[in-house]
Amino acid sequence: MVPEINIWAVLAATASSMVVGSIWYSKRVFGAYWMKAVGHDEESMKKGAAVPLIVTVVVSFITAAVLAGAAAIAQNFYGGSFLLNTVLSTIILWAGFTAARMVTHDAFDRRPAGLTVLNLAHEFVTLIVMAVIVGLFGISGA
Repeated sequence: MVPEINIWAVLAATASSMVVGSIWYSKRVFGAYWMKAVGHDEESMKKGAAVPLIVTVVVSFITAAVLAGAAAIAQNFYGGSFLLNTVLSTIILWAGFTAARMVTHDAFDRRPAGLTVLNLAHEFVTLIVMAVIVGLFGISGA
């Protein structure tokens, strides 16, 4: 069985990922720290910028679609508030998959702890915004 998802919610959540990322990694917020931590400068950021943006849109769409599907499954199982189920499911999925895997990889890559925390927080905020959007749109046809 394929869970019902609201494609408009998925598209809006995909767009929200781009908005959150552009704010989060702007120089006035965390961009200057991030650039220093990963070894980028103004020149390196300009070279080949299109490919990471395209990849981000594609993976954000996939994330939003999977999130919407997981939310629909949770809703069918638990009932009650779709918004609450979506947000709680997102927190659980973030902790169990995103955070756990990122911490592991960053430990082996010997990335600075501050960079790991910055990226984990970004992913958490991005996913929560996506969850609220999906939760407010509801299930397609519901």
